[in-house]
Amino acid sequence: MKVFYSKIMMAVLTFLAAFTTADAQSWNFSTLSEADKALCAADKSNWILGTDRYCYINALDAAPLTANGTELAYAKGLKFTAVAPTAQTEGKAKVRLNYGSSRLELNGGNVSLIIPGLKAGQKVTVSCKSGKSGEARGLNVTNLTPVSGSFNSTSADEQNNVGTVTADGDVTLTTSAGMYIYSVQVSENGGGSTDPVVPSDYHNVGFNVNKNQVRLTLKGGDINYYNTADVKVGIDKAAGTVTVTPTNDTWSDVYTATVSNISFAKAQATEGDGQIDNQDGHVQITEAKGWLESAYVKFNLLSDAKSYNVYVKGGNYADYTKIDDYLVRNYGSYGRADMVGLVAGEYALKVVPVGADGKELTDKASEASAMKVTNYSREGFAHFNRTEGIGAYNNDGSLKAGAKVLYVTAKTAKTISTTVNTGKEETVTGLQNIIDAYQKGKDTTPIAFRFIGKVSLDDLDGISSFAEGLQVKGKGSYSTMNLTFEGIGDDATVYGFGFLIRNASSIEFRNFAIMRCLDDAMSLDTDNSNVWIHNMDFFYGKKGGAADQSKGDGTVDIKGDSKYVTVAYNHFWDNGKSSMCGMTSESGDNWITYHHNWFDHSDSRHPRIRTMSVHVWNNYFDHNDVYGLGATSGSSVFVESNYYRATKRPMMISGQGTDATGDGTFSGETGGLIKAYGNVFAEKPANFSYISYNDNNTSFDAYEVASPKDQVPASVKTLKGGTAYNNFDTDASKMYAYVADAGADVPAKVTGYKGAGRMNQGDIDFTIPDETVVTGGHQQPWPALANLLDSYKSSFVGIFGDENATGGETGGKTDPTEPTEPTEPTEPTDPTTPVEGTILCSFSEKGEPSASQVTNVQKKLKKGATVTVDGVTYNNCLKVDGKETVTVTVDKNVTMSVYFGNTTAATLKIDGTKVDVANQELTTTLTAGSHTLLKGDGEAAIGLIKLVPAE
Repeated sequence: MKVFYSKIMMAVLTFLAAFTTADAQSWNFSTLSEADKALCAADKSNWILGTDRYCYINALDAAPLTANGTELAYAKGLKFTAVAPTAQTEGKAKVRLNYGSSRLELNGGNVSLIIPGLKAGQKVTVSCKSGKSGEARGLNVTNLTPVSGSFNSTSADEQNNVGTVTADGDVTLTTSAGMYIYSVQVSENGGGSTDPVVPSDYHNVGFNVNKNQVRLTLKGGDINYYNTADVKVGIDKAAGTVTVTPTNDTWSDVYTATVSNISFAKAQATEGDGQIDNQDGHVQITEAKGWLESAYVKFNLLSDAKSYNVYVKGGNYADYTKIDDYLVRNYGSYGRADMVGLVAGEYALKVVPVGADGKELTDKASEASAMKVTNYSREGFAHFNRTEGIGAYNNDGSLKAGAKVLYVTAKTAKTISTTVNTGKEETVTGLQNIIDAYQKGKDTTPIAFRFIGKVSLDDLDGISSFAEGLQVKGKGSYSTMNLTFEGIGDDATVYGFGFLIRNASSIEFRNFAIMRCLDDAMSLDTDNSNVWIHNMDFFYGKKGGAADQSKGDGTVDIKGDSKYVTVAYNHFWDNGKSSMCGMTSESGDNWITYHHNWFDHSDSRHPRIRTMSVHVWNNYFDHNDVYGLGATSGSSVFVESNYYRATKRPMMISGQGTDATGDGTFSGETGGLIKAYGNVFAEKPANFSYISYNDNNTSFDAYEVASPKDQVPASVKTLKGGTAYNNFDTDASKMYAYVADAGADVPAKVTGYKGAGRMNQGDIDFTIPDETVVTGGHQQPWPALANLLDSYKSSFVGIFGDENATGGETGGKTDPTEPTEPTEPTEPTDPTTPVEGTILCSFSEKGEPSASQVTNVQKKLKKGATVTVDGVTYNNCLKVDGKETVTVTVDKNVTMSVYFGNTTAATLKIDGTKVDVANQELTTTLTAGSHTLLKGDGEAAIGLIKLVPAE
């Protein structure tokens, strides 16, 4: 292997430098640069300005498009043939540069577009459409063998035509009648033989983290992998070829002038595997591994054992220490024990059976040792300049001093209890009640809530956000709470609800799945900071009423001046809207990080960014059908060393570049600026579009830099809004330390054992197909995955010896310097929080609304009044009499439904006008702005207000 490696690498640099033949090329006719417009405007002998298009008014004979003696960047390298128009008018011109409709127009039949100097086997892809709606037209080709689409035939639909170059030379596309051309792309050469080889005919394999692989990076950005044990690689410098053949020489893949780099991907080591010491007649350990700040063993069950004690040794445990009973679980056919909160190092776990008499059967114990544990990555803005850990853990992975541990199962969610200082020492019972007690702001004792198995909405003691589920809310903006929500093992799941985080600081979520959440899986709603969301599995949410909510509304939303947030190593499973980052209310840069996430066939928002400064690095964008990420509203985004597989619009700036093509695909807002470096675009689909600043210095998707340390010049600005990049990532006072992987290494790392998602990639075994399910123009869930989630049951049976299960592990001694009462300001009222998706506003037992879009004065409840909506009963109904005023403030038109308790009036006044109440319900439309709800004919009791954005 060493000889193979060195022989190739010695030749690679000189070989690659010797390539002088044609590279992959592409032309995107979405925008005409201001420089090209100026040239056309100055050359009135050849060009006239029509309606948002420049029209060529003379003949062309295999000639480039020039103006004022300069070749236009718009079609640089292409040639055209067309007869002179019969009149020098817009409608008669044969070649038209329509920047208003984002297309090149070839007007009439026998107009030719010529791509010169191609090589046999190169792939040519042309996106086009008939110039007359409903009429079938097409492109006839010479020196091109059609592969798919409508070359040498006609169609009335938009076409993505693919062909391979037949022989070295020019390729000519000739219209049968007027055609619109959106893009032309020339991909890598698979030639070198009489019968050209196209990329789909290569014998390359998919990347495999468990194999040593040679990696050929092609000039268009694609990467082909081969298992090094199965192939030989040859380099012919004189011929300019790389040849890959199997060890039995039964085929040959020849790459001519198309390989830009040769490298190697080393097989993932079996890092974490322990050494198992089993003896006959003892409990048999079947699996032992170290992971991220945790280690686990699986073991077969003994017939004479009632339960099992498990002990940990190593790292921060010098001697064998018994782990909590709740960490030793029964899965029916086997047992499993996980130990968490481990610092990096090697560990041993000893499993000791316990007999029916409660005594340990020490003579039947077994041990696993040498399990390697490493730390979670704490790179990202959540940990920026923060010496203390986030949530309940220190930065070395151990529990903070005085931290509490509470175990949440379907059985215990209602009954867990702990003492909370609420102004007095008070015992609080139930998961939501404990979290709510922290809202008093008197207690910041760290708590680790550890989820075991499947915990459903019905298992909870209640939820304080009927829109989202569990609410984590501080007393005032950015209140320190020190809470960690974590899953134990590889199957921890919360089902039927998500999390709403408000006014909270030092919050962590890790290692569990969220399935079928109510609205968003995670909603960072208002004034949160130092929030760390990592190693999570995000699945479909509850189907919403809007057409684009078939997969749920949102997944991870970060808004309302939430700042210093890291979203890392998460697995997004075919989500519709992965992450919204910023609204319109943010007042600062806010500082958000996304790294090493697996956006697995998810549709859009990876993320969708407003206003903020965001670092997006080392993420795996895997077949995202709508778009990758988008920047608007003055945001600055550094997009670094990500891997985009089969993603047609990797990154977009609102109102320019790819977003300005066709009918627009992203946003009508002002632009945000993107700096890009080291990203890989692989397996590019036919309608792929990425426009760098080098391609078009006016209307582009991103400004490419040669080094991550390079700054974007202040002169580079967005078309809409004139925003410049703030260069936050090169300012040491604002940026955290990190080490980025090469973009080509991202898929293997993100999908590996210590990659994205839960431990062992969770308990859901499903591979999302590359095909897309579309109904009514909207992406739909995969039925098989949706059915799997709908019928999901945990394989967790229970805790061994459940009646004796003990927990409550705590951290070390309390640090006397840690403040016990935060001094943050009281909670601000933000009535202008924008409406994103359906908002459900209920009322607390103190009459406080759960949604920031709703405010009220009196906050008194109507005794005995309840209302049931969609199967949920709301017991707190607001009393609306002559003293109560309810204000609803929205940033867009919405449909408002108001649901009343079982004693209610006949009308309600909305903005002074009486509106009838029928069957305890009222539905009306509100325009953007503030609206008042007052008493009408008689006293009313409002139990729920629903706000749905108008279509």
